[in-house]
This record gives sequence, C-alpha cells and structure tokens, in this order.
Amino acid sequence: MSDQPRVEIYTKTDCPYCEKAKDLFDSKGIEYEEYNVTGDDELFEEMVERADGRQTAPEVFIDDELIGGWDDTSALNETGELDEKLGIAEESDDEIVEHRKLIIAGTGIAGLTAAIYAGRSNNEPLVIEGDEPGGQLTLTTDVANYPGFPDGIGGPELVNNMKEQAKQFGADLKNGIIESVERVEQSSTANQNASRSGDDSSRPFRVEMKDGDVYTADAVIAASGASARTLDIPGEDELMGYGLSTCATCDGAFFRGEDMLVVGGGDAAMEEATFLTKFADTVYIAHRREEFRAEDYWVDRVQEKVEEGEIEIMKNTELIEIHGSQENGVDHVTLVENEQGHPTDRLDDPETEEFDFDVGAVFFAIGHTPNTDYLENTGVETDADGYLKTKGGDGGDQTETDVPGIFGAGDVVDYHYQQAVTAAGMGSKAALDADEYLEDLERAESAAGEAEPAAADD
Repeated sequence: MSDQPRVEIYTKTDCPYCEKAKDLFDSKGIEYEEYNVTGDDELFEEMVERADGRQTAPEVFIDDELIGGWDDTSALNETGELDEKLGIAEESDDEIVEHRKLIIAGTGIAGLTAAIYAGRSNNEPLVIEGDEPGGQLTLTTDVANYPGFPDGIGGPELVNNMKEQAKQFGADLKNGIIESVERVEQSSTANQNASRSGDDSSRPFRVEMKDGDVYTADAVIAASGASARTLDIPGEDELMGYGLSTCATCDGAFFRGEDMLVVGGGDAAMEEATFLTKFADTVYIAHRREEFRAEDYWVDRVQEKVEEGEIEIMKNTELIEIHGSQENGVDHVTLVENEQGHPTDRLDDPETEEFDFDVGAVFFAIGHTPNTDYLENTGVETDADGYLKTKGGDGGDQTETDVPGIFGAGDVVDYHYQQAVTAAGMGSKAALDADEYLEDLERAESAAGEAEPAAADD
C-alpha cells in the first residue's frame, strides 16, 4: 500500500452501503483497511469521533482525511475527485473513449437482466453502474418473493450473482454515473434508412460520464431506477446521517434501544419497520392516510408486531419537523394529525392537532423519484413525475421510447408494480427490443452499402 494513499473504511455487518463502498474501491484496484464496528463499542466510538459525530456506516478516510459516507464517496467519484485523491486520475481531453453497440444505464435487476440477454445476443453491452450500484434490492436483507428461491435470498447476493452471470455472457461493467445522453447529428443514407421513425439524428448517441469520459452507442437501455425521496422539512438537511436515514438496514443498529419513527405506508415502510424491531424499544409508523398502500403480506407482518407491542401505528399523521443536533442526534419530532388524512393539507383546520413526539431516530420510506434527468437532451418523453413513457401494447418494441434507439426498463418506467420480478421481465424485453433495433440498423447499413454506385472506370 506504499504506492497509494492509506484508505480506511469503517463498516458494520449487514450494511448494503458498506458493501457498495468496498466494491467501489475494489473496482479501482485500491487496497483498504476495513474496521467493522458491529459489536465493538470502542471501535464504534472511534468512528463517531473521527467522523465528526456521524453515527452511520460506512465512513471512509483517505490519508486521515474524512471523505464521509457512501453518498459523499459516490459524489466524489462522480466528478473524478476521488480518483485524484487516490492518485489514479487520468487526463481527459473529451475525446471519445469507445463506441459500443449498446450501453445500459443501471445495475439493478432490470439493468442486469438486460445485460444478460444482451450479452447472449452478442451485443457486448457496456453497463454503467450508476450512483446506486445494484439498485434498491441491495438494501433488502431478505428477498422472499423472487421465483426460484423458496428459502429467500439476500438482495446483495442476488444482485452479485446476476452481475457475474452478465459478465459470463460478455457484458462489461463500469463504475460511474452518466451525466447526459445526447443524439449526435447524422446525415448518412445508412442512418436515414436505419431509423424506423425517419429521424436521422438518433444514431449514434453520445454518452458523457460525470468524470468527463465520453462514449458513443447505437442504442441505450435506461434502467437507472429511482432514488429515495425525502420530505424537504426543517431539520432534514442538518440531521441526515445523524439520526435521520433512508436505509434501515444500514443504520438501524446504531440506535439500539431508542424509539424509532418510520415515515411511509408502502411495502418499504412496512419492511423497514419490521426490521427495526430487532433494535428499537418501540417502532412507530407515521402514515398520512388511513389505509396502507403495502401488500397484505407486509401489513399482516406489521400487525403481528403491533400485537406483540413492538410497533405502534400512527395513521393520518405526517412529519413536519425534526429536532436535534449533529452532536447529539435526533431528539424529537413534530407531527400533525387529522382523522381525514393528509393533515399538512389541513393545517388551518381546527381539527388538525400538532404535537411533539420523542424518538431517537427517523427513517424515510416514502417512495422514489425516477432517475431520468440525464436523458433530458434526447427529447425523450416522460410523464409529469419523470417516469419514461414507452410504447407498451402487444408485439415487439414494447420498451422503446418515442426516441428510436432508447429503451426503458424497471423502476425508471414502472411506477405501479415496482417489483424485482417485473423489473427483470422488463429488462429482458428491453434487451430483445434493442437487439431487434440493432439488427435493423445493420441490415440498413448493408443495404445502403450495396446501393452505393460503383466508382467510374477510367
């Protein structure tokens, strides 16, 4: 390790973001020292002191400089600053690094399934990991409803297996984040014939990474998933990582013995609340409506915990402020309640009650926002919430967007089902649709070449 800076990573057991951090440094060929704080109070206190009071994992240090948690480390990696700190940065002159037939954005279930199918079709896909390598499933400790695993399987294990499978079929995985995708202006006869919509600007695509690298591609599969939403309330920015989290499996154990609040009413909220009963004194679920959106399986599991006295449900209740400090963490929260539901829409209603509530940790599980900003310059159509619109219907091309050559799969399209198995199905469809599109391009190029007049014989 003498030729590189000293890298230290504080981790804990069953911490998906810790695995992401280690995978990132492994992918760069960087050695690091790992300190697992699980069950080691002295080491945990050392981490908190070095990390300026943060009680979350991972915490990354380079030559004793605090880099921060996964979000901080990933953000530095996006811009190329992490490579600079590691002494492995390469000069970029904005020239094209490589042209690929197919680029897949995202390594969640949809992206990896697409990579497996695309690899088997000899399309040699380049798969960009994104800022959440492995997708949301890496945050799930137990996947019990994915076909073929009667005893369940860990989310990270399933994702890692799929990565290896994709690589076996010729997919290349690259750590990084796509900054933008643009359509490169083309005017060749081949491309005019190739585009099924008659739009000759759709091939190839210019894909620029946040670290400055640029690729071109004949087709792009957007499987970039969705990111956890927050509430944008007072105290949120200051206390994120100091008692406020969007990942119960990552941070729940740090608040053992505390009362904890989970905000949300879907499957994720029910799963996180159930998981947190391992550590909490009592877990409270605040949901803004009377009825949960979660499937019956999760509602039933939560109800069992309610009957056992481990969970309490606060319906028609919303969180409006988090109180505390980075030194001491979350102290209490402010909630509002109205029996008609959605109390923040009824703050002037005399029936709306505002009250303070003591908890030591807060976990957001309130849905996700699709990651589609990088496609803005392509002119691709999205709905009001940013989800990609695809053709759907019967027959082929169901996953193609209104921009020929761009396909969508998984949570970046699906705002309704949002299941691992449906994401996998969409990923396979996208790869098959992309393969048909690429074959059409090859046929059009061949036809155009044959149609070119022969050179004059002097």
